[in-house]
Amino acid sequence: MLNIADTLYDWCREAHPFALATVIHVSGSAPLPPGTALAVDSDGNAVGSISGGCVEGAVYELCRQVLADGGAPARARFGYSDDDAFAVGLTCGGEIDVLVQRVEPVDRPHLAVTLDEVRRGRPAAVAQVVDGPRELLGLTLCVRGDGSAYDGTLGGAREDRRVAEQARALLRAGRTALVEVGGDAATCPEKLSVLVQTSASRPRMLIFGAVDFASALSQAGRFLGYRVTVCDARPVFATAARFLCADEVVVDWPHRYLAATETDARTAICVLTHDAKFDIPLLRLALSLPVGYVGAMGSRRTHDHRMGLLREVGVPETHLVRLNSPIGLDLGARTPEETALSITAEIIARAHHGTGLPLSQGTGPIHAPMVARGALAGH
Repeated sequence: MLNIADTLYDWCREAHPFALATVIHVSGSAPLPPGTALAVDSDGNAVGSISGGCVEGAVYELCRQVLADGGAPARARFGYSDDDAFAVGLTCGGEIDVLVQRVEPVDRPHLAVTLDEVRRGRPAAVAQVVDGPRELLGLTLCVRGDGSAYDGTLGGAREDRRVAEQARALLRAGRTALVEVGGDAATCPEKLSVLVQTSASRPRMLIFGAVDFASALSQAGRFLGYRVTVCDARPVFATAARFLCADEVVVDWPHRYLAATETDARTAICVLTHDAKFDIPLLRLALSLPVGYVGAMGSRRTHDHRMGLLREVGVPETHLVRLNSPIGLDLGARTPEETALSITAEIIARAHHGTGLPLSQGTGPIHAPMVARGALAGH
């Protein structure tokens, strides 16, 4: 539901009932991940998508039915039709399970508060019961900010605490996942499947080197949803006017700035200076951090020289194998804009275990199972 937080917040604020259809399970080559939602209000207005267009009409009608029937949740599965590829189904060949529920905003004030946090770009998580006793289906629990408190209920205090703990961990990792609680006759007799959807703060892209390539890369990074910082020790080059797409431009020695700033497993570090006096202390530190990506620009000759210098200052081989250099995928890029696409393509491939090969040369599902950003931090 967090993909349509803006509209849902408006409906909640206006106490406007709506039906919410949520993708709760995906198999095969389905187009959108779990947690993606479509909603329909009592006037028939619709927002969101759960399949990229394949089954929207059927889900819309199911939402209207749930609204008309007084709120009983409904589940449906949509998959590929061998008999008629244009029938209601996923022509991409996958399957999705969808939960449709009626939401009465007056009964869930915590939901409006959390949706407001999401639309403001603040971290939040919503845990939603998607399987279990019928009377619990669709119940939500919300975790906001630092995860120190939660609102709402999934039917019991013990279950609430356990799910809140897992939601905090998923929120820190920026992941959406299905978790299970209960099923223990002595403690939690009711087994629940809970979809925890997260909206983490934007991942960071740290670009070192105020060069033309950095300008194009900052634009591409912002387009992908990163919070972009450009850092350079030379004030004549590191100006806000040159990097309009960056969230911040910092004048500082790169390694000193990196040592003082916040990073996590989703952070991408791009070193574009190809100047040893900047690169070596910076990469020595960057490769020791549990970040998602470290790349450095330069020719193969520059790369070989740089690797020698890094070894001289004691960087272990286990750290050096994490360095993506020369930076980017081989797209034949020449211009700064093309190079930015090459770099961001590699960042995406590393984050999601992509091969970087043309899809036409591969086999099996196009959409691999979702991997959390930063899963390669220890690679």
